Amino acid sequence: MSIESNSPQVATLRQRVEGKFGSTPRVHSDFCILVDDIFDKTREHLSETTLERLWNYSTRRYDTVSRRTLDVLCRYIDLSDWEAFLMALKEETGNESDMFDAREVNTDNLKPGDRLRIGWQPDRVCVVRFLGANRFVAEETLNAKLNPGDTFSCSQFMLHSPLYLENLTDADGMLRGKRYGVALQHGLTMLQILGK
Repeated sequence: MSIESNSPQVATLRQRVEGKFGSTPRVHSDFCILVDDIFDKTREHLSETTLERLWNYSTRRYDTVSRRTLDVLCRYIDLSDWEAFLMALKEETGNESDMFDAREVNTDNLKPGDRLRIGWQPDRVCVVRFLGANRFVAEETLNAKLNPGDTFSCSQFMLHSPLYLENLTDADGMLRGKRYGVALQHGLTMLQILGK
């Protein structure tokens, strides 16, 4: 069984692995060291190419990751398997304490029609389309309170930070709220520019 490698849960697992490892792997030698550390702690082997694909370092990326790879990474961070990790995510409260490089998207750099995929814990995913003038419309939503057709204003999206929406309006034009916060405790775990 394979899981989408760009899901918020997988992104969070990568962050936890980086926290245990003590840094973000950035070059091939980092992945080789991570492979050795995983083996030392779990007695299970993952190849550096598997990890490079999962961290988007390799040009030969995969859209999915195997359940076995996820289970080994979960054992590396002291959980029994992927299911235990998902349960722990749902039960978590408070803030994450790890530091990560932030990526951000400003509306100044978008053109009308550009689309973003955003995600947050435990399993929320939305695809939104830029309308211009800081306005967006939700096109696809999964496990979120945002619905397809909802529109909102936002000038900046930042990975690992909360997202604040203004003038959230449903598809019928009814104002749902002047201000609405998303991913307030853990921040966005996924931020991708999809283009048009």
